[in-house]
Amino acid sequence: MENESTYWQDNLRVILICLVIWFVVSFGFGLLLVDALNNIRIGGYKLGFWFAQQGSIYTFLALIFWYGKKMNDLDKKYNVEG
Repeated sequence: MENESTYWQDNLRVILICLVIWFVVSFGFGLLLVDALNNIRIGGYKLGFWFAQQGSIYTFLALIFWYGKKMNDLDKKYNVEG
């Protein structure tokens, strides 16, 4: 039972990290900090606009792969591979 509790806590930690990154990128960079980020240009586009339009999508895709990797690692660590 202790092993299941630890596995669940580690799982929640990974989910919380994903949610924090998701919030910072989408809400923080895309809305709150957009004016400050628009002073920086990447490829001719303002960075705030880029995060709101494409950067958040790239970040979300990276989070999906990162989450999958971390959960596979957790499954191996706690010997619950399927």
